[in-house]
Amino acid sequence: MINWLQKLGQSLKKTSTQLSSGLNNIFQNRKIDSQTLEELEELLLSSDMGFQATTNILKKFSSHKFSKDTSPQEISSVLAKEISAILEPCQQPFKLTVSRPSVILMAGVNGAGKTTVIGKLAHKFKDKKISFIAADTFRAAAVEQLSSWGERCKVRVFKGDPGCDAAGLCYDGLQEAVKQKDDIVIIDTAGRLQNKSGLMDELKKIVRVIKKVIPDAPHHTLLCLDAATGQNAVNQVKTFKDAIDINGLIINKLDGTSKGGIIVAIATETPLPIYFIGLGEGIDDLAEFNALDFSRNLLGI
Repeated sequence: MINWLQKLGQSLKKTSTQLSSGLNNIFQNRKIDSQTLEELEELLLSSDMGFQATTNILKKFSSHKFSKDTSPQEISSVLAKEISAILEPCQQPFKLTVSRPSVILMAGVNGAGKTTVIGKLAHKFKDKKISFIAADTFRAAAVEQLSSWGERCKVRVFKGDPGCDAAGLCYDGLQEAVKQKDDIVIIDTAGRLQNKSGLMDELKKIVRVIKKVIPDAPHHTLLCLDAATGQNAVNQVKTFKDAIDINGLIINKLDGTSKGGIIVAIATETPLPIYFIGLGEGIDDLAEFNALDFSRNLLGI
């Protein structure tokens, strides 16, 4: 059975293969000059690290003293350290609040994997008394999927009629959670298209209604992102942060993309805690984010 570090390496294989082979091509038996630095810039951009992060990395990288015999592997180690320095502020442990219930609101666009992540979070906290609120009332399939995860994790699912008012459902579901003395409530929401102001307004309404039941909730407002969307993920963070108080990120589907560098772009442009990263479809494939481990595996070292 592979451990989570091996799983991380496998998940980042597409990105790390692209970067490591690129570094070999650029620096094998070549001196570091303006030409090789330009090629390095193109390589980092190709993994979706973004212009700002790439510029910052190159600036720090250029300050190192390299000999003509410096190997691509040594260069990879230097790059990994510079990338890790960018990511370290985002490495924070996920802590439940002392107050009960601890309310987690999950947001994100369609296809980001919110509902699956909710199931995996419940599995992580399986020693707690948990309930789900199925506030994605636009899609019957979403309610069915959450109900399936509820059965799998032995979690109570509070749901309403198809198309019912999502905010009202949250109000009733939270009251029930308080009555049942739940430790954790996780709220699933509809896949808010970030360019649809009406849907974002409804998400704001859900937050207002939550506070009517529990004034200091939601305690965690998490944005689930699909790593494969590349630079669009950065835009999603900015848009959702403008609408509601996003205070943590979950980067999902790293196993299916060659754009693993997007985490570096997100950490540079919208620095928020990255609590977990999704490494696959299994119930245990949600790992706590570690900056150094991620950076080294990103570069295949």
